[in-house]
Amino acid sequence: MNWPVSRAGQTLEMDFARLGRIVRVLRIKKGWRQSDLAARARVGRSVVSMIERGRARELRLDLLLCVVEALGGAATIQIQWRGGDLARLLNARHSALHESVARSFAELPGWQIAPEVSFSIRGEKGIIDIIAWHAATRTLLVIELKTEIVDVNELLGTLDRKRRLASEIALERGWLAARVATWLIVADSRTNHRRVADHATTLRAALPAAGRTMSSWLRDPTAPIACLSFWTDAPHSGTNSDLATVKRVRRPRTAGA
Repeated sequence: MNWPVSRAGQTLEMDFARLGRIVRVLRIKKGWRQSDLAARARVGRSVVSMIERGRARELRLDLLLCVVEALGGAATIQIQWRGGDLARLLNARHSALHESVARSFAELPGWQIAPEVSFSIRGEKGIIDIIAWHAATRTLLVIELKTEIVDVNELLGTLDRKRRLASEIALERGWLAARVATWLIVADSRTNHRRVADHATTLRAALPAAGRTMSSWLRDPTAPIACLSFWTDAPHSGTNSDLATVKRVRRPRTAGA
């Protein structure tokens, strides 16, 4: 099966000639022959030859990635869609998710939220999608919203940094936190479910609470929590029905279970 360059109005933009030159330069820098690189990448020598001649378009994507990774590199793909509207589309999805979550908090007693909170502390910069504050229990909740999961390690590292700095960030608003909780909210899509399942062990270790526990926890946040859940937005729904759409992230079944 060939790797398609375009499909359904989308374009995978890659300069295959430049890619070939890069692979060749890196291979020579390492002092490898094409057969040496092929052996390390576990592909045929003809695959390496085709890439270096600018014909990677004719190869499966997994073969290309094997060659690039064998050289110690990483390949990225830029997707263009309908004249550059993809960025606006992604932002619109994020805004819709943000609005849905904020709407759910509006009717929860005792909570107040601050959206899009930027910070710069000791050289660490970023934006927290939503900080929620429960004054009665002095609980601070850091909410990270994801319409699409791409790099799990980067995601968890970013979330941990925000959790670590959250107490200092909240002080600027006069919120003196006794505890900090984290909630990763992921848009409910087939792709995101698959990516979460692929990294279930890592994600469960960092975010052990089940998504279905959040409804009760939000009404009585007397203990710290770290949770990942999928979010399905029901248009024009109220707080109770919105929270009911938070889904549990299940462990994959083992054989014989």
